[in-house]
Amino acid sequence: MPRIRSLSIGEFDPELRALVCADDKSERELRPTSVRAHHPEIAKAYVRFGAAMKQFAVLPARLRELVRLRIAFHNQCRSCMAMRYADGIDDGVTEELVCSLEQPEHAPDLTPAERVALRFADLLATNHLAIDDALYAQLRLHFNDKELVELGSVCALCVGFGRLSATWQMVEDLPDRFRAQASDPVTPWGPGAWVTARPQAQCDARVSQV
Repeated sequence: MPRIRSLSIGEFDPELRALVCADDKSERELRPTSVRAHHPEIAKAYVRFGAAMKQFAVLPARLRELVRLRIAFHNQCRSCMAMRYADGIDDGVTEELVCSLEQPEHAPDLTPAERVALRFADLLATNHLAIDDALYAQLRLHFNDKELVELGSVCALCVGFGRLSATWQMVEDLPDRFRAQASDPVTPWGPGAWVTARPQAQCDARVSQV
């Protein structure tokens, strides 16, 4: 049961509604925004920040998606784990690759750059003070300063807002295994992923009903 009611798009602040339609997000992808919409100015700032992160990204979409899903596992954010972003899929994220996130340090289908980025993501999500000079030296073998700032920002966004989303329990419309109560951690690897892709017409139709 969600702990904060999701607003319908018809209840959104008009400027927020225009922003999310321009960003072309699916209804499921909009679920966290539909909760943040109770505070329109925060919601609009978050949407703009996310759009800038995507528009000016220098890291591959595949890497960003792998990092997001690994952090979602640490956060146990079920709505995050159930989602697959379309740009990551277009850049080569398959369900077989997602399975590599169970043990990324040993996965042969991950690149060395992806493995060290995932190591950084693991530590930022679980023990950030263990990130030391040695890890940054490994990161610098693969990433320049601009890329490191982006990597850290993506990870920080996922850690903080992913944990918040987990507390909202937005699971009522997720596939069964993400809704079920379980004593063991839920994982992003496994069946039932939700791909966030839709035509713009769907947004146009929802707005026309407002």
